[in-house]
Amino acid sequence: MVKWNFKPSKHLMECHDMLGVRGILQDIKAQLDPNGKTPIPIGHGDPAAFQCFRIPPEAEAALHQTIASGKFNTYSSPEGLLQARRAVSNHLSQGLPYDLSVDDIYLTCGSAQAIDIAISVLASKGANILLPRPSYPQYEALLAYYSIEHRFYDLVPERGWEINVDQLHAIADKNTIAMIIINPNNPCGSVYTSEHLLMVAQTAKHLGFLIIADEVYGDIVFNDAKFFPMRNFASTVPVITIGSISKKYAVPGWRVGWLVTCDPHGVLKASQVTGAIRKLVNFVTDPATIIQAAIPAIIENTPDQFHMQMLQYFSEAADILYDSIQNISFLHCPSKPRGAMFSMIKIDFSGFLDLQDDVEFALKLAKEESVVVLPGTPLAMKNWIRVTFGVPPKLLKEALERMEAFCRRHYRSL
Repeated sequence: MVKWNFKPSKHLMECHDMLGVRGILQDIKAQLDPNGKTPIPIGHGDPAAFQCFRIPPEAEAALHQTIASGKFNTYSSPEGLLQARRAVSNHLSQGLPYDLSVDDIYLTCGSAQAIDIAISVLASKGANILLPRPSYPQYEALLAYYSIEHRFYDLVPERGWEINVDQLHAIADKNTIAMIIINPNNPCGSVYTSEHLLMVAQTAKHLGFLIIADEVYGDIVFNDAKFFPMRNFASTVPVITIGSISKKYAVPGWRVGWLVTCDPHGVLKASQVTGAIRKLVNFVTDPATIIQAAIPAIIENTPDQFHMQMLQYFSEAADILYDSIQNISFLHCPSKPRGAMFSMIKIDFSGFLDLQDDVEFALKLAKEESVVVLPGTPLAMKNWIRVTFGVPPKLLKEALERMEAFCRRHYRSL
């Protein structure tokens, strides 16, 4: 018998939190009854699956033209095509007290790769990074993979999911290298005020760590909310911004994002973080060149009406979700979402006869009602669920009606 010398990485196999949102949802979808009701996916935020969110012809034409030109079948530079980086830097510089340079922009295969690059560049023995709770599973998984300790700071539901700033002082130490901020927030739907972000920036400066600002939902705010990018405060604390075209243009499958060093005082450069990023992007895969080349025209030519209509859908759906949950006993939505396309819902299991936790709730809901939601446990919020309202409002209403019927069926007799 041949004795093979290979086996999977022990370190990888011991990282128990690397299933990710899509993997978790696949397990839940496996419970769907093939002979049951039509499935309604409100666990994974992918509005591109619905015709009403389709990117407009002007943006599609930009991609067609780059393909037809035959000029972009080659490799791009490691940082990305110059014209695409210039378009992103101009777009992100609007309203800033300083200008971003094209040299601050690194195009990536979606925001997921940008997150990976930021964390791997900072990875060092004994370091820790602060994560929000509720969190996004990819962060915790990547930190485990790179052997970086994660420490949770809480988002306070009673205060619109604001960051518990006082807690940062208690959990940070000399080995804390960064803090992740997700704004607008996935999974909470919160949008932070300028005053709140300034307070966070001042705290980070006092404690000596940088901020990684996940702002992939930066253009998706509604219900009178206003988005303030963390890069506004880069004169106080160095910021690495994560973004993409996935959400604003509803094209997550195009896999184009960016990592941006927001560093007007040269702190990241002096500490060699910028040089490390430049070094690393030489060894990782860059996004498809034909899509990079289309970015300037996508940004310039996509009609404002498309974005306005999308925000109208989200605003209407957020109202439907919030109002409907208030009428379902033992479910609680702390605040109406004002951004992104998600909301966290708390479950009071004292009211249910045969449901024990959020995972069981999600599994049985899928099996009985063909409604897919994300359990809160992988988001570090046991006995909560995450729901997306990035679906047509009519479909969301049906999903919530099924959820109410499911809850009634499992209520404990009072």
